[in-house]
Formats: sequence, C-alpha cells, structure tokens
Amino acid sequence: MSTGISTSTSRTTAFEDRLRTVARERYHDRHSFNVRMHQGELTPDELRRWILNRFHYQRHIPVKDALVLAKLDSPQLRRMWLRRIEEHDGRAEGEGGIERWLRLGEAAGVDRARLLSGEEVLPGVRLAVDGYVNFCRLRSPLEAVAASLTELSAPGIMRTRIAAFERHYRWIDADGLAYFRSRETQGRQDSGEALGLVLDWARTEADQERAVAALAFKCDVLWSLLDAIDHADGKERP
Repeated sequence: MSTGISTSTSRTTAFEDRLRTVARERYHDRHSFNVRMHQGELTPDELRRWILNRFHYQRHIPVKDALVLAKLDSPQLRRMWLRRIEEHDGRAEGEGGIERWLRLGEAAGVDRARLLSGEEVLPGVRLAVDGYVNFCRLRSPLEAVAASLTELSAPGIMRTRIAAFERHYRWIDADGLAYFRSRETQGRQDSGEALGLVLDWARTEADQERAVAALAFKCDVLWSLLDAIDHADGKERP
C-alpha cells in the first residue's frame, strides 16, 4: 500500500521533470540564429545587431526582478531575490551584468552610447521584452518565478557561447566575454533557488500547470526576440 509521502514525492519529481523538459526542449539555444552563432556563421553586422537588441532585454532584467521582489512576503525571500538585481545593476558604478554587456558591445565595435540610447531596438524585440516585464508585473509570484526557470538551461548555452566566440569571433576582445563567464555560475545558483521555490509553492495540479505554462511563455519570449533579430535584414531563413 503506497503512502501519501511517496505519492507526494512522486508527483513533485514528475513536476520537476516537466519543468526541466520544457526548459531543455523549448530553450532558444535551438533557434536557428543561435545555431548559426555557435557555428561561427554570423557576420559582424549580425552579431552586433544581436548584441544591441539583446541589451534591451538585459537592461530590463532588474526591472522584472524588482517587480517579482515586490511580490515576495518574507525578508528571507526578498534578500535572496535582491541579489539578482545586484548581479545585473551592480552594487556600485562600473559593476554588474549590464556593465559587462556594455563592455561586450564595445569589444564588438558597438559604442555604449549607441547601446544605451535604445534607438535601434527592433519593434519585435520591444514587444517581446514588454510582454515579459508585464507578465511579471501582473501574474502571481509562482508564475513570475517559474518564468525565470529558463535559467536551468543557461549554464550550458554560456559554455557553448564562450567556446564559439573564442573559436569563431576572435576579432572580439576576450575581455568582452566576461558577461557569459559570470552567468555560467550565476545562472546555476539562480535557477536552483527559483526551482526550489516553484516546487514548494506549486502544491496543486492547477498550480503546476500554471508554472509549466509560465516557463513555456518565457521560452516563447526568448524565441520571439531572436525571430525579430534573425529576420531584421529581410532574408529568408530555413
């Protein structure tokens, strides 16, 4: 005769497997643009276009995290989530992930003033980023945190990206890759914490369905962002 504890553990394991499957199978590392990037097939202009538009997403990460932070109901949880904002904004001028992305742009020949102006951000990229920020603004804490679980796949794509840049895009100074190197470690920590919260909060089948849908939505956001970048030159892609 099965016990309630074993049944509950089995359901939690199955739920975690579903989340990991979505993060693995729908992550944007499979997008044709990322595939071409990692195979060394992007032109300098294409790579600069990606850096410029992806920065629009990067600079909104601490904004969405501040919205999530406001939903958390304990000092312990808020302190944990606050670290995410500090990772991107830094604790002082010249620190953090946004600064490292600006340095990536400079290493690739994109002036930081050009990045910060946002004037060249594609409409499709703006729409995708606004959709994600508003999702975190309007949805439940469970859904907002579950949407961040694309980070389960982040360490793998960072390792692939670093190797690809070092091999195929040597015209970019190695110091410009600092963002990718930092996210390999940070992504592992962030995803572990978020996964723990989602597994703890999603006790009902309905909650679990909402969490899976939130993660799928975030995968769609990242995919749509790359669609806009990939087709900006008007060329047909297979």
